[in-house]
Amino acid sequence: MPSAKSGKIRIGIGGWTFAPWRGTFYPDDLTQSRELEYASSHLTSIEINGTFYGLQKPSSYEKWYQETPDDFVFSLKAPRYATNRKVLADAGETIERFLASGVLLLKQKLGPINWQFATTKKFDPDDFEAFLKLLPASVEGHKLRHAVEVRNESFRSPDFIALARKYKVAVVLAGDSEYPQIADLTAPFVYARIMGTTDKPVKGYAPKALDGWAERARQLAAGTTPADLDTSAAAPGKSAARDVYLYVISGFKERNPAAAMALIERL
Repeated sequence: MPSAKSGKIRIGIGGWTFAPWRGTFYPDDLTQSRELEYASSHLTSIEINGTFYGLQKPSSYEKWYQETPDDFVFSLKAPRYATNRKVLADAGETIERFLASGVLLLKQKLGPINWQFATTKKFDPDDFEAFLKLLPASVEGHKLRHAVEVRNESFRSPDFIALARKYKVAVVLAGDSEYPQIADLTAPFVYARIMGTTDKPVKGYAPKALDGWAERARQLAAGTTPADLDTSAAAPGKSAARDVYLYVISGFKERNPAAAMALIERL
């Protein structure tokens, strides 16, 4: 998917275990133990949600690595215990424990880490910068990519964008959702979560809507912000190619794999 003037575009879904996907995405005769193998052969990335609720075993990361293609990438949702707290500066121990729990066993398949915040968490510049300082750029020689998913209107602020750019952290782009859309480019990559699938279109989105997100992904990969997305600050100076991670999340979940595959076809 990349070109000389654009980054790699990866398209995926959240997780791979969901009963309604059997017969709609997964073949009826596919054993559950092969669902990840099947999903990773039809998509280019998956966002793991289980890591948000608790630490996973190192053996799980090893298994996920072995069951997926060499060029596949996982994004991880970081533990809620790191972000759902009053004082973010106190999250250091939780962050360290998570990063030492086996995530590096994914090796080159470890993609961005999504630090998701509650809708009630408001932007406090000092508090948030203290948190960003805790996110390491690398661990044991493995470079890390961090994204923050903020869900409160108070983050629509040039000061927040300036902080994200200072620490080279991506702001998760919320598409077709009730959450604030902040499409500012703040990192060497883009992390988008689109949440507008419905039950009526066979592929979750109407063809025109799929065409729209495919084109936005192309523009983001080329380093430009699509004109129809909302930003909170002036655009960065010179545009630069960026890798794009786009996940079809929430909405009518049964259709999410079909929507993701339709986007991959368009790209």
